[in-house]
Amino acid sequence: MDEQLRVGLIGAGPWAERVHAPAIAGHPGSRLVSVWARRPEAAAGLAGAHGAATASSPEELISQVDAVAFAVPPEVQAPLAIQAAEAGRHVVLEKPIAGSLDEARRLADAVDRAGVASLVVLTKRYTPDTREQLERVHAEGGWVGGSVRWLTGALLSGPYSHSPWRHERGALDDLGPHVFDLLDAALGPVVEVVAADRSAHDVWQVVLRHEGGATSTAMLTMSLAVSPPVLEVEVYGTAGQRTLTTPATTPIEAYTNLLDEFAALIDSGKTSHPLDVRRGLHLQSIIAKIRESSTRTP
Repeated sequence: MDEQLRVGLIGAGPWAERVHAPAIAGHPGSRLVSVWARRPEAAAGLAGAHGAATASSPEELISQVDAVAFAVPPEVQAPLAIQAAEAGRHVVLEKPIAGSLDEARRLADAVDRAGVASLVVLTKRYTPDTREQLERVHAEGGWVGGSVRWLTGALLSGPYSHSPWRHERGALDDLGPHVFDLLDAALGPVVEVVAADRSAHDVWQVVLRHEGGATSTAMLTMSLAVSPPVLEVEVYGTAGQRTLTTPATTPIEAYTNLLDEFAALIDSGKTSHPLDVRRGLHLQSIIAKIRESSTRTP
């Protein structure tokens, strides 16, 4: 792009502070212009650290920028992102993209109607390691199944342990989009939730069926004192078993790659991308089906 993309950031919590703000401010193609958060003191602190201004309202922020990045709970993100899209602003969306499937549909439709670019912050998918591994998986073919185990104690301690929406929605909404996105990308689109169960300790166990007949399993929690955290992703089939290793890329590096692709989308005038709002809607539909299928409703 000939000029830097003017980006506004809505949200000033730990993830905004650690990833969104430094990546946007440090990218050569973007400039962090304004920050708004429900806590003005948090917005002021984050904005000041990166040479940005603060906005008195989301409407003021949206009026000042070319694009809006969101680092807020899903039920807060969706209506504000719709507002931004309707104002012609491109959007960087956190996962899950909304608080409900209906909200996610409204958001996706608003982005489509406005003809703006959108990307979802599925950090692992913006890393060269993951992309190369998925390319090898697709080239080999013959996969009949896969599994993911992601076990952490992130809700027990650490920077995200005081997040109300994460405690309310648990691992399904926070880790789930990453997990189901990887399984879907490796084995084909998820078409059915075969079984789902949530234990009293918020341990989710899910069985999925993919287009073409492959099946996969997922086990995830953020409420067990597992140290170090466990993240295992594998696929298996006629070619044997393959493990997708954890990317060495940091979240800021992954977000920088996202911004590269975001700027390229906008510069080209295109809006379609494998990780755009429609991908977010697909993942939201999987989460909704899992909740409906759960033998223990949260």
